Amino acid sequence: MNKIYLGLVHYPINNKFEEVVTTSITNLDIHDIARSCTTFGVDKYFVINRLESQKEMLMRILDFWKSSLANEYNPDRVTALSLIEYAKDIQDAVEKIYNQEGEYPLLITTTAAKLDNQIDFADLSNINKPILLLFGTGNGLTKEVHELADYILKPIAGYGEYNHLSVRSAVAIILDRIRSDK
Repeated sequence: MNKIYLGLVHYPINNKFEEVVTTSITNLDIHDIARSCTTFGVDKYFVINRLESQKEMLMRILDFWKSSLANEYNPDRVTALSLIEYAKDIQDAVEKIYNQEGEYPLLITTTAAKLDNQIDFADLSNINKPILLLFGTGNGLTKEVHELADYILKPIAGYGEYNHLSVRSAVAIILDRIRSDK
């Protein structure tokens, strides 16, 4: 199976008024997404936020989880959080993957919207390159981010018309669909 990198994007993001904003990093996203990434064999989880104050907060949290106290308290969480790396923007994450892999990853964006030319979860198993799977916070990735992507993943189809999952839930479901042994 191909290498999967995950990026949680905080800019550029749409808010509920379709304005482009920078969202805040949340502790729940840090921990829960790291646990899902570890469970499903993601190679690196990039928290992408351009604000220095948000980077400093993330680094304080991650520094605690590198300590001996944290390792005594919850070694499983220490393992999961070791996958996290900060990136100031999407291109920074792409360059970090290139430096590790020696090739650029395919960019695959996610959305709850139905758009043209989206690919199925199963299509990812046919890709033989590293991929950077991007998830948006707030009200999702901007149109410009989707235009940068090599592929846009189809939205998660639920039971009815309602489709507004937390990003933590969407990450877990999508990783399960593309990485679980069936």
